[in-house]
Amino acid sequence: MSEAEQLIARLALEKHPEGGWFKRIHTSEQVLDTAFGARARVTSIHYLLTVDEPLGRLHRNRSDILHYLQGGGPVEYLLLDEAGDLRRVVLGHAPDQQLFLFVPGGVWKASRLIGEAGHALVSEAVVPGFDFADHAFADTALGERFPQHRELLKPFLRQT
Repeated sequence: MSEAEQLIARLALEKHPEGGWFKRIHTSEQVLDTAFGARARVTSIHYLLTVDEPLGRLHRNRSDILHYLQGGGPVEYLLLDEAGDLRRVVLGHAPDQQLFLFVPGGVWKASRLIGEAGHALVSEAVVPGFDFADHAFADTALGERFPQHRELLKPFLRQT
């Protein structure tokens, strides 16, 4: 059994609609009132990319998200803001890579394994807590909106 398969079993991970595997590991009992309704103060998940599920589709959330590399990698994140500025960040263990990443609410985000990575296990803390009502997947319309990034984003977009 591969290390990724062991993690899926040990952490009881399920397929994620973005791609990869996940498990919610914490939901705060404290609730915040937001402009979009009540939300848990914080939620947290484990998120795993594997060679069979090597990328997370482009999506955004209203909430801020902190990502912490727990094991494996490297994993590259593509971050696209509303102005069309694209940034790449690599989480990994090399000196020129990061071990954590902050993504502000409203920023489009995608992820993928790079190099020889067999998996990447990332834990995420979402503030205010995650709610699917605050989540959106990108589709080909986003590629049309930012044609300068269309080819790079294409593998991460849902087809419409």
